[in-house]
Amino acid sequence: MQKTSDINVVETRALPSPAELLQELPKTDAQADFVTQARREIHRLIFTADKRFLLIIGPCSIHDLAAGRDYARRLATLAREVSDRVMVVMRVYFEKPRTTVGWKGLVMDPHLDGTHDIAAGLRLGRTFLRDVLDLGLPTATEFLDPITPQYVADLVCWGAIGARTAESQTHRQMASGLSMPLGFKNGTDGSIATAVNAIKAAGHPHTFLGINLDGSASAIITRGNPDCHVVLRGGSSGPNYSAAHLAQAEQLLVHAGLRPAILVDCSHDNSAKQPEHQPAVLRDLLTQLAAGNTSIMGAMIESNLGAGNQAFPQSKDQLRYGVSITDGCLDWPTTERLVRELHAALAPQSA
Repeated sequence: MQKTSDINVVETRALPSPAELLQELPKTDAQADFVTQARREIHRLIFTADKRFLLIIGPCSIHDLAAGRDYARRLATLAREVSDRVMVVMRVYFEKPRTTVGWKGLVMDPHLDGTHDIAAGLRLGRTFLRDVLDLGLPTATEFLDPITPQYVADLVCWGAIGARTAESQTHRQMASGLSMPLGFKNGTDGSIATAVNAIKAAGHPHTFLGINLDGSASAIITRGNPDCHVVLRGGSSGPNYSAAHLAQAEQLLVHAGLRPAILVDCSHDNSAKQPEHQPAVLRDLLTQLAAGNTSIMGAMIESNLGAGNQAFPQSKDQLRYGVSITDGCLDWPTTERLVRELHAALAPQSA
């Protein structure tokens, strides 16, 4: 009989079920309590009069766990210092969407050698999330593959759906079942309506194909995620963090019956993909806040131990410590100064 399936499949590797991995690397009661509390605080920042600023900050992607832990320890100390006005959440990104090809993140290729040891990637990712939570630091990640959340979502405090996938029905359905506040980025073309429509879709119940904790194919039935919001990240037509762009986003959200709560990604097209421009974007937002804007509830910054990024693939022993192998980032000294500047700018104004 002529073969008609799996013609282009070279190999199929069995993975541990989500239940097996969660049993192997369980969350502690303290971690569960911390995640629950952090999610509640983020909800209040998005949907209530809580005036603290939500700052999602950290490496573009995690590729070196030692450097990632080093960064997390420094950030945890800084986060405690500014916690009265700024809620700091660390970017812990394990999955990277690629425009064509390239390294797809720690989950997909944890050894950085093209062996694609996904089982090891899932274990390393889950271990790293637990380490960050143990520092008292909330975690943030982008969900790309619809199966990954079953393995790690219980340890994530804030989630994102990226610009390339915000229009995807699969990702909107997945978002409807996620348990944390979640930001939808505007489309790569700059369309804010894409994110607004995604929020509306994710807020509704859905039934879709997925896997359960035992790894069995299942019909997943959700109630809808009410804790979604817009992330403005610019687009092919340029940045979209100006007062005019924010007013447009507010209008679209209100017209859709949604709360005008907006988080601005200071990287990507809002910084013309130049990491050193991120502070200028944040300062513009602070100017708008001082002028009375009430829709800006936070920002995202790509930051690492070292500045910029480095070419990859290359020999692992040639990689510079703490420097991104994906998008360029601010270095730690700049990050520290910027977060303290943000904290100072948010001080209550004396009468």
